Amino acid sequence: MPRRRLRDLSIVQNTNSEEVSTEQQAIVGSSSVPDTLDESVEFQTENGGTRRGRGRTLLTDLYNLNSADRVKVTRNSHGQPVGQEARLLAGYLGIIARNANMLPINYESWHNMPDSNKNQALSNIKERFALEVSDAYIKKALGKKWRDNKSILKKEYFKKPISLEEKLQNVPPGMLRYQWEDAVRFWNSKKGEDRERVGTSSRQKQKFTHTAGSRSFACVAQATEASSGQKVGRLQLFDITHRKKDGTPMTPEAAEIMEKLKDKKAEYEAIASTDSSVNFEDIDNRIINEVLGPERYGRVRFQGSGVNPTQYFGSTSHQYMPFGSQSQAEVQRLKDQIVQIQASTDEQISQLRAEAAVREAEQNKKYNEL
Repeated sequence: MPRRRLRDLSIVQNTNSEEVSTEQQAIVGSSSVPDTLDESVEFQTENGGTRRGRGRTLLTDLYNLNSADRVKVTRNSHGQPVGQEARLLAGYLGIIARNANMLPINYESWHNMPDSNKNQALSNIKERFALEVSDAYIKKALGKKWRDNKSILKKEYFKKPISLEEKLQNVPPGMLRYQWEDAVRFWNSKKGEDRERVGTSSRQKQKFTHTAGSRSFACVAQATEASSGQKVGRLQLFDITHRKKDGTPMTPEAAEIMEKLKDKKAEYEAIASTDSSVNFEDIDNRIINEVLGPERYGRVRFQGSGVNPTQYFGSTSHQYMPFGSQSQAEVQRLKDQIVQIQASTDEQISQLRAEAAVREAEQNKKYNEL
């Protein structure tokens, strides 16, 4: 999608709004940044060369928006933001998530982030956007952006072959030193390492990635429906978002899944041609369930963030969920919590032993001096 100026988007006026304070504007950005939506930067490649790519989103025009104006963000039937305004909102959420003053990185998880910080971020967003999506959706999306930012900082500044002391000193630009030091000490702890292993294991189970880029699945579906005039089902959306520009599947695993879904679709269509009781609207759901297994608790495949099974499937959601999935999810959560507690306990024991060893060494030194 080509870059758009704000004049091409939906702008509404909020006559009840108050002037945005200079202090609040300074928190997230300044109108003095270059006049571009995306900063172009050079990246270092593994073989020692460089490549140009999109850097951090700046959204200059948005900062220059009249304080009484808002960018209107509409939603689809599932409560997800759609349209070009949704992409602008996503870019702004990324800017907010990278703001160390508003959303500090030295919290272990998004759940530990104080509500006061989340609400401050939400209020800032509403100063520039008229939202049809829920506050809960915005906070969830912010949480993902915040985690992504921490992951990038960890990879670029912590995961280097240098000493712990050098890592503590290697503070990223724009980051507050005390936050960085807290984050580095956590990443370097046994608890932090255990959490990283869990995350790495989960990522390794991912068999394929989508090719939608910065567009959400909801935006892709809306754009396709607008151009074709027909509703986009989950099977079609998977096919669209997992192919390269030349039309080939993203990975061999994705190609295999596409073939299985296609074969199963043909089977159901053959049955539907002779059996009037087959519900056409439910075919895609049954095919995905048979090929890929039951839906994961709290999520719906190929629908993106913000859609849960009960919301999407309604009263028939139990047909697409594994038996006892809610209980299994709770058990897994408790297991993860036990691992974290054990890691924290081991770390405390190690620290106590180290302190005891220091005291013993000091006592021996005094004894030898006597």
